[in-house]
Amino acid sequence: MCNTERIRELNDRFRQTFVGDQVVITSGIARLPNVLGLLSQVRAYSTFRPEDDPYDEHDFGSLVFDEHKVFWKIDYYNSDMTAGAEDPSDPGSTKRVLTVMLADEY
Repeated sequence: MCNTERIRELNDRFRQTFVGDQVVITSGIARLPNVLGLLSQVRAYSTFRPEDDPYDEHDFGSLVFDEHKVFWKIDYYNSDMTAGAEDPSDPGSTKRVLTVMLADEY
């Protein structure tokens, strides 16, 4: 399996389960009345377009929720979260952070 396929697999698994790494919501998302409904849509997201996902890693998505444009993004950090991950395809040395934000908070 090439690195891109492995990264995509790890990203999809984390986004669909929120297990193993960190999920962050911004203050704008926290103020929405149905945050759990939004997070459910992030978990079910499958509309990956080349303009949003040019490396085919499934690390970014955009959707509309209750008339709000929402972005979610997965970033890769080293195991102590002090710098970027050297190899995001290695779950043993990579921490993933999924951030969910309103588009106007980007």
